[in-house]
Amino acid sequence: MILPKKLSYSSLLQIESFPQAEANLLRFGPFNSTTQKRWRKPIISAQTRLEDRTRDLKLDKHMGQFKRLQTALDIYSLITKRRGPFVSVQLMSRWKKIIGLNVNTGVFIRKYPRIFYMFTHPIKRNKCCTITKEMKNLVAEEVDAIRECELENVRHLKKIIMMSKTGVIHIHALRLIRCEMGLPEDFRDSILGKYMKEFKLVDLETVSLFERDESLGIAKIEKWREKEYTEKWLSEFETKYAFPINFPTGFKVERGFREKLKNWQRLPYVKPYERTDFMRMRTNGGIERFEKHAVGILHEFLNLTVEKRIEVERLSHFRKDFGIEVNIRELLLKHPGIFYISTKGKSPTVFLREAYCKGCLIEPNPIYVVRRKMLDLLLLGCQNTRESQDQSEICKEGTENLVHNEACVVGTKDGGWVLPILESYDEINSGIGDCDLSEEELNRYYKN
Repeated sequence: MILPKKLSYSSLLQIESFPQAEANLLRFGPFNSTTQKRWRKPIISAQTRLEDRTRDLKLDKHMGQFKRLQTALDIYSLITKRRGPFVSVQLMSRWKKIIGLNVNTGVFIRKYPRIFYMFTHPIKRNKCCTITKEMKNLVAEEVDAIRECELENVRHLKKIIMMSKTGVIHIHALRLIRCEMGLPEDFRDSILGKYMKEFKLVDLETVSLFERDESLGIAKIEKWREKEYTEKWLSEFETKYAFPINFPTGFKVERGFREKLKNWQRLPYVKPYERTDFMRMRTNGGIERFEKHAVGILHEFLNLTVEKRIEVERLSHFRKDFGIEVNIRELLLKHPGIFYISTKGKSPTVFLREAYCKGCLIEPNPIYVVRRKMLDLLLLGCQNTRESQDQSEICKEGTENLVHNEACVVGTKDGGWVLPILESYDEINSGIGDCDLSEEELNRYYKN
């Protein structure tokens, strides 16, 4: 590299404005001692931590699969809202923006023939789509599982209200996490209205409890702490306020991180079901204790969900009710051994790391088992898919109902005159082998 012999004052200003030119021209030379270099402090925010986090490929793959299942369920709900048992593919192409698909709706449903069955309309001769019998059975099985878990849902709702700061929870926030909690669609009437001795409607959009049930005021993590204390012979000082830590593969442990984590595990905090009027944040370790209290609430809240995961945006609707005054996404990213945020879905979703092993839930529940069956049916794709007898019977019954409905309509419709000709044409073709008809007679019949 050849450096210029003389540099003017204007060239030095140009070099200061362009750091790349400074690195190329003055990497080695006498002007390095006089040139001032300005170092910018790297910005550490929730967005940078989200981009630089250590990724868990198994949980990302799991989230990508459930994203496709959620899209299929959205299409299922739109089809069931229609009057008839089927929908034309041309009409379904208008749902692309509603569902949020990057491809055409027809391309998506052709990938999963075990969920969506496509056939040709017998009269209009256009492509139509309906739901397979297997998928309908699984949806009905999920509804039955939710109905069977009604008492457990009541217990979970009581625990959520007990964790709130004021003892009140907004129904709108519960409605947003209905699927994550495994609640029925009409949970306001079937659960809140049915158990009037347990829940009290403060107004139209808030619910509280008549009495606190202190027997439910034990967090799920207390069982893990008791197990660690009894089975691993750890001291109470080490396990009383500790959380299970499980870092993803490839996580880089920096210098001094283990000591900070050890001190944080020993740090006492206010547990989720303990009622406190205020918390001193400006005392020694007050901010850390307040953040650990928020971590305990989020940990217990995720344990109450069906699949131990929830969207971060929906979780933020409980900030005021739980008294969390910090940024939830930044708090989750600060603790990668407890939580993991995946961006593979429609919006960032947080997982409870200790509840998953190799992308599957360690302790499955009946609702999760049914949803896993739906996912397995989706992942089969086009493998070994032929027109089964059940699907052919469905199509046959659909065509018979269509012809019957057309025949029962009083009066004539556009194109209704074609049906008698097609029927007579079938009768003639079926009777050609039995009787001898000349070409003149056939031509005379068609002209008439």
